Amino acid sequence: MASRIVKSLKIGGWMLAVAGGLGAVAGGWFYLRMQASLPQLDGPATVAGLTAGVTIDRDSLGVPTITGANRADVARALGWVHAQERFFQMDMMRRKAAGELAEVVGAAALGLDKAARMHGFRALARGAVARATAEERAVVEAYTAGVNAGLAVLSEKPFEYLALRVSPQPWRAEDCGLVSYAITLDMQPDPVGYEQMLGTLRETLGAEALAFFVPLIGPRDAALDGSTAPLAKIPPAQAINLRRAGAATPAKVSGLAPGAGERELPGSNAFALAGAHTASGVAMLANDMHLRLGLPNTWYRAALVWTDEGTQRRVVGATLPGTPSLIVGSNGRVAWGVTAAQIDTCDLVVVQTGISPELYRVPGREALAQIEVRPETILVKGGEPVVMEYRWTVWGPIVGADEKDRPIAQRWIAHEPEAINFGFFGFETAPNTAAAVAVAQRSGVTPLNVLIVDSAGEIAWTLAGRVPKRVGVDGRFPVMWTFGDRRWDGMLQPDEVPVVRAPAGGRLWSANHRMLGGTAAARLGDGGHDFPMRAAQIRDALAGLERAEPKDLLALQLDDRALALGRWRELLLRVLSPEVVAGKPDRAELRARVESGAARASTDDVGYRLVRGWRDAVAKRVLDPIFASCVAVDRKFNWGRLPYEEPLWALLEQKPLHLLSPRESSWEELLVAAADEVVAGLEQSGTSLAQATWGRKNVARIEHPLAQTLPAWVPNSLTSWLRMTADELPGDRDMPRFQRPNYGASERLVVSPGREVEGIFHMPGGQSGHPLSPFFRAGHAAWVRGDATPLLPGKTEHTVTLRP
Repeated sequence: MASRIVKSLKIGGWMLAVAGGLGAVAGGWFYLRMQASLPQLDGPATVAGLTAGVTIDRDSLGVPTITGANRADVARALGWVHAQERFFQMDMMRRKAAGELAEVVGAAALGLDKAARMHGFRALARGAVARATAEERAVVEAYTAGVNAGLAVLSEKPFEYLALRVSPQPWRAEDCGLVSYAITLDMQPDPVGYEQMLGTLRETLGAEALAFFVPLIGPRDAALDGSTAPLAKIPPAQAINLRRAGAATPAKVSGLAPGAGERELPGSNAFALAGAHTASGVAMLANDMHLRLGLPNTWYRAALVWTDEGTQRRVVGATLPGTPSLIVGSNGRVAWGVTAAQIDTCDLVVVQTGISPELYRVPGREALAQIEVRPETILVKGGEPVVMEYRWTVWGPIVGADEKDRPIAQRWIAHEPEAINFGFFGFETAPNTAAAVAVAQRSGVTPLNVLIVDSAGEIAWTLAGRVPKRVGVDGRFPVMWTFGDRRWDGMLQPDEVPVVRAPAGGRLWSANHRMLGGTAAARLGDGGHDFPMRAAQIRDALAGLERAEPKDLLALQLDDRALALGRWRELLLRVLSPEVVAGKPDRAELRARVESGAARASTDDVGYRLVRGWRDAVAKRVLDPIFASCVAVDRKFNWGRLPYEEPLWALLEQKPLHLLSPRESSWEELLVAAADEVVAGLEQSGTSLAQATWGRKNVARIEHPLAQTLPAWVPNSLTSWLRMTADELPGDRDMPRFQRPNYGASERLVVSPGREVEGIFHMPGGQSGHPLSPFFRAGHAAWVRGDATPLLPGKTEHTVTLRP
């Protein structure tokens, strides 16, 4: 969960600590109650509503194969298993979307609840269930009943509720929709902030600065259609002049945008090879979804088997606890994977008010409309309820005001009733890429790139999720929609959503970058695409693969070559010339370390850490002063969210004096100062250059939320059971092996449909969310090492039989 609710869990953490500190009696009592909350792994269990018996066979990692007579029975059994292994995780997700966290964890979650409650996601989720097809609703309702049955049969409530001293509440069908909205909040954490930032940049620094620093299409993009464009010209001194008297300057270097160089955009990799380029002749898919890492992991592995009109169905892959469908995986004929699309699904509308601030102009009406007030009551554990009033317009909620104090309303796809549905079920039975593309385009999910491969050897890319059809507006900046000439004309229809099927090169890739140019790019908009270097590295590696096997795509997922830093390494070596390092032992050693390393983000590489640190220091020294005036207007302005790599490189090449901070007399001085800053920073931390390996900085921090709440005096022996080991991890941003201490690949999947026996899957953490379960850590070491562990469940170790 988000770090802002960590404090709200502290009472639970203190209770665990006290239980350990009181000695054997109290500790033993708590341990026995925790044992009682362990999932059932063997034997029979009765679940009302089943049409026939269901078997749940678990292998040595706890991965279940759930076999039932029909899809609804399998959904009921999956809900039963999810509840026993992951109910607290599910509960936190539904509450996060609904704005109901404070009811369980206290007042520290009020900020999150206030932000989420504004959207009205619970009512929207309830509507999604009502609009579902009869088949979809039957599966959702069966899953819901299974969740409640699985929770009820536990001898004790899940241990988190023991620590928090609350009771879990029953699951409702609408909660499955809320889990989807929780994913939307994770994938689109601040769509309002990005558009506001672009507006601030344009209004403060001008259109020339916007075109240069936020290019819609760049010179090194890796789009599927090969579209690129030259970078716009550097803004002239008339637009920005940092040397001019009175120009805004930051209070200190890097002081305005903490962590701006660290990008944690929700992301993922997915790539595919057509059958013509694989050893088997069957198309092959690889997918690793990048998310914040914690315990338990986001995904729950499963194989589901049932009979559909005489045909046996079998799907295998990753499920999302709280929902009854497979999110990524294979059905034997089609395999699919997803990445965050980073398209623009949110617009900001400047509201034109009348003589009263509660009245505003609406297109097509002569009379002013009344701003609607929507009250919401937030329950708070240990405190009084909090009543919030949200002001809504015909476009959406009012989320702020512009520089003229005019209200700003948010028009967001997530507020549309059709934004969420249960159409994703269709992937489980899609027979080929054409059918799967149709499934994607009618699915209501947060916008996703979907890569699809089939057993006939074909591959395809398209989008899942609704996309607004804009008229008269590109959606990049806050503008008025008062006169009706700027609006959304519904959603893009399936034939308007871009599709790439059977590309000539037989290869597809997605890494949160801009996927296409031209009309498609204009329709999809700019939602803050990631830098293209990761996508380019995947594209280029795919181009060299022929007769590929699953191990080859796994190797690409684990590719930690620092190609994006190559030019930065060469530049640093030029900066550290003999004249610059003369008489400066620290600079000389820095140069020597860089000369001998920086080829990969491997755990033992010193040079990589040094070049990366220098590149970030340069970026902050250059960009902090340039954007100081934007920060003065909006303290939330963070240039780290902008696609600044190519603009920054252009500045270093062309060295415009008017964009150099007056703190430095030359660009060369800035580059040397940044190198000294890297060395000084290591010295302050007590780390010598020889010790400054990348692995010592990139240490895994994967833990249960309660682990973050324990008092500092609690010994590691008590807290370690809530954490994974602190492994040094290879990989970083801007390369296929995207890896930070608690952010990165939440799973790695490689599969060819129909050849699942050759497939690969591993993930951080284990299947169970219970620290005493044998499956709490099972499989984690394979993820750390990057082992090619099987996708299919192994030999059965435990069997539960569910009976009607």
